[in-house]
Amino acid sequence: MTEQTATVTSVPEAESIRRAPKLREHGRGRSPWWLRSTATLVSLLSLLPLLFIALITWQSGWDAVDQLIFRPRVAELLINTALLTVFTVPLCMILGVALAWLTERSDLPGRRVWSLLAIAPLAIPAFVHSYAWIGLFPGIHGLGAAVLLAVIAYSPFMYLPAAAAMRRLDPGIEDVAASIGLTPWRVFLRVVLPQLRLALSGGALLVGLHLLAEYGLFAMVRFDTFTTAIFDQFQSTFSGPAANMLAGVLALCCLAWLAGESVSRGQARYARLGSGSPRLYVPFSLKLPARSMGIVLMLIMTTLSLGVPLWTLGRWLWLGGLDAWHWNDLLPALSQTIILAGLGALLTTLAALPIAWLSVRAPGRFQKILESINYVASSLPGIVVALSLVTVCIHYTRPLYQTVFTVLLAYLLMFLPRAFSEPTRQYCSGSPGIGKCRPQFGAFTTRRFMCHHVATGSARRCIQCDFGLFSYKQ
Repeated sequence: MTEQTATVTSVPEAESIRRAPKLREHGRGRSPWWLRSTATLVSLLSLLPLLFIALITWQSGWDAVDQLIFRPRVAELLINTALLTVFTVPLCMILGVALAWLTERSDLPGRRVWSLLAIAPLAIPAFVHSYAWIGLFPGIHGLGAAVLLAVIAYSPFMYLPAAAAMRRLDPGIEDVAASIGLTPWRVFLRVVLPQLRLALSGGALLVGLHLLAEYGLFAMVRFDTFTTAIFDQFQSTFSGPAANMLAGVLALCCLAWLAGESVSRGQARYARLGSGSPRLYVPFSLKLPARSMGIVLMLIMTTLSLGVPLWTLGRWLWLGGLDAWHWNDLLPALSQTIILAGLGALLTTLAALPIAWLSVRAPGRFQKILESINYVASSLPGIVVALSLVTVCIHYTRPLYQTVFTVLLAYLLMFLPRAFSEPTRQYCSGSPGIGKCRPQFGAFTTRRFMCHHVATGSARRCIQCDFGLFSYKQ
């Protein structure tokens, strides 16, 4: 039984199978040269915002750094950011796992529809959520409002990887745990939840990056974070040293978050080993009280995440009447948005796949540095990324200034970690034996891996790119 259940973390014999050193037997460490070159080039591009901050810091001098960073205002922003992260990430994790279990592992009525509604908030920008809630409840503000709206807007980043991981779990492992007398709740805690560690660590990283970089949501509820302070500084003094110093502190916060995510993820890799294929999971039969509570939870989340924004926007559109629809301006803007979002999604997804592949096939210190560079660049506010690209274009590549190329590069820098985080976790959960089938079947595993994730990831990147650069003014 151990041969077919190597993913159970509580089985001592499975430790030698799932630990990283053993993965060398499955082709780990071998990667095409063009993948390494592409990943390195993309990571070097992500250094542009960081180099921009470092250059401004160097030009300002140590006295300015000491005066602008070591002051009570920075400590206040640091405490606000820490409190926001401490409350939001666990709540998103609990909510994402609960919704994933209801839609993937239970017989909840209409669970396919509920699964679509659970990810629908991704199509609504976070600042629109904030605008909608402010329209209904003008008095909400502070930490509580920021946490509530952040959980509503970012919980799908936890739900998606958790649901995908639960969908691939082998139910035979849970049957073994149940056969030795474990209750369903203890089976979930000791067998299912440990196998979600990779998915949850990736989701927590994405939620943390959004919390660090988000501006509109927190500005509307009057909750100060590093990003809102950076925007305020740029509005008062364009490209001033104070804003860039705050961006540097924000980058250090991202590095600390990356270190914590790396520790939580570890070197584990979960995969089903052995002959045969896993059987289909039989959904858990919910009793009437549990089924009613599940439906109520889904209705509450749908109302909070979709009902409130749609009601507020619909109300204002109704009050504005047909005169509010300026079709001569709307149609060109809509077509340009769709084209740029599609191109940005395709570019970001293609650029992310080599990094995702190397993170699993050829991990090492250098590869972790490349991955961390992209995460840190993505945690910076959009205005910092925009100013760094504008500075480079004006001084070194003037023909590219205010072109589609600059916008697509900004998409790449801001959304790249969100593109390679998911395929990395999915490939970590894939069987390492698949790579050994390549010589026998004549299939190029890298190409198949990339084609699959280009098809599945581009749509989500397209939705994010639609709203990602609302603050860009070139």
